Amino acid sequence: MCTHNHNKNYTRRDFLTKTTLGMGALSMASMLNPTGMFAKNTPLEQHSGNGGGILGRPHFPPKVKRVIYLFQSGAPSQLDLFDYKPLLNKMNGQDLPESVQQGQRLTGMSSGQASLPIAGTIFDFKQHGQSGAWMSNLMPYTSKVVDDLCFIKSMYTEAINHDPAITFLQTGSQLPGRPSIGSWVSYGLGSDNKNLPEFVVLVTKDKYGQPLYSRLWGNGFLPSQHQGVQFRAGKDPVLYLTNPPGIDGKSRREQLDHLQKLEKINHEDVGDPEILARMAQYEMAFRMQTSVPEIMDTKDEPDYIYDMYGEDSRKPGTFAANCILARRLAERDVKFIQLYHQGWDQHGNLPNAIRVQCKDTDQATAALITDLKQRGMLEDTLVIWGGEFGRTNYSQGQLTATNFGRDHHPKCFTIFMAGAGIKKGITLGATDEFGYNVVQRPVHVHDFQATLMHLLGVNHEKLTFKFQGRRYRLTDVHGEVVNEILA
Repeated sequence: MCTHNHNKNYTRRDFLTKTTLGMGALSMASMLNPTGMFAKNTPLEQHSGNGGGILGRPHFPPKVKRVIYLFQSGAPSQLDLFDYKPLLNKMNGQDLPESVQQGQRLTGMSSGQASLPIAGTIFDFKQHGQSGAWMSNLMPYTSKVVDDLCFIKSMYTEAINHDPAITFLQTGSQLPGRPSIGSWVSYGLGSDNKNLPEFVVLVTKDKYGQPLYSRLWGNGFLPSQHQGVQFRAGKDPVLYLTNPPGIDGKSRREQLDHLQKLEKINHEDVGDPEILARMAQYEMAFRMQTSVPEIMDTKDEPDYIYDMYGEDSRKPGTFAANCILARRLAERDVKFIQLYHQGWDQHGNLPNAIRVQCKDTDQATAALITDLKQRGMLEDTLVIWGGEFGRTNYSQGQLTATNFGRDHHPKCFTIFMAGAGIKKGITLGATDEFGYNVVQRPVHVHDFQATLMHLLGVNHEKLTFKFQGRRYRLTDVHGEVVNEILA
């Protein structure tokens, strides 16, 4: 005879009522730690900013300790800088053959032109270094360090306009709202210096062009302490960091201690993970009150450093000055340092405009690589240089002997890298003789992102965050590591 010990009067309503607390606790745990509910670290430890981020440790030994990303907003013309195509000069002024264009999408700025006249470059190209890399005379300083560089000449993207293209490269999606690369790195790997943010942003002062939005270095749906912190030139490098009149460091410390007690009570009551993020941000801001002024004060830099980076390096807020700051931040183990430099969007007057851009950036870029190398830091620092897409081989608007413009071209563009984990003095990929289509080893934006994460010791498929019922990652559902460039 079978004896049933269950309560036959235990209804579905009883079940839901009695299990509410337990289900709520599970929900709270999943919000606090969406990728590891049962990990050893407590939520406060995970959000404290001290240590290894959500992963605890990288998936495999990293080759890169820190990244300096020199983002050239507006899309530099690869055909006038790196991708030498003598056929374009021979066919200068002739209409681009349909067999090359293949009916590919054009922007509204050139789709209405009666013709697409091929525009050769007016700049001289030469091979440099033992690697024999081709570069134009616009970048004489970078030409001297080509044997430390790895060029990828077969980058491509789906985005044909600036905003979605920059957003795509920086966040893995053309639509706004996703976390930036630096935020993913901060979230996954945490900090090596508890007195500075894991992710710092520097924007060249007084440059114009395509607008830059703070969401490009935003945290998206990740906890807010992982957003990039912008350092500015001037009296207040970080907004709202300094104490108001009448408040000293001791008073601020006491205030934060009391506030933290209140926030802990609030978190225990409400369970909102953003309370933990806010507490971490308050503590970081307090520590930065000492560390940031020391970073930004470059008076102790010797004259030979300023001479190496160029005359602009003595002017706060310039690209050259920001490159020095990037090295100083790297020395203090900031994990992801992003420089933005506007002005590369040259639909017209390209010859004059690109000269200005190269004068602003060429010497400082080469100096940064040289400076890191002479300090032994290039062995564990990765430097990246590039924009959001390429430029067309035909002229937008009127083509003359001395003037032309180039439209957006997503089908191929060039970036270069230097430093940790990257083969030196190589070129990967190639475009056709018209510089219009990739013909050898295409590298998609998601492949670039997957490779960057791999160098940091992160499997891009395994660093995820659950948001609105779906697990997201930087590379969406795409991306393959580009093994050919790995040292």
